Amino acid sequence: EKHSVESAVFLVDGAQHLQTALSRAGLRFHPERHGNRNSIERIFRELKRRTSSFSNCFSHVFPETAENWLQAFAAWFNAPN
Repeated sequence: EKHSVESAVFLVDGAQHLQTALSRAGLRFHPERHGNRNSIERIFRELKRRTSSFSNCFSHVFPETAENWLQAFAAWFNAPN
């Protein structure tokens, strides 16, 4: 509901349950075992790893502390070199 996915084509592996779910939702998909799908999976795997690491580092702090750290990091990361 948050994202416009009606025009998206989802890359899925051979898992029938994924294809069935996308079909029931009326979404388009393309079965692909190699290539772009593997690249996307690597990105999500790295994102999950980094999210887990961040969570482990900030699990004992107040949410405001983590938010302040994220804002400072974003400012540093997006600053011109």
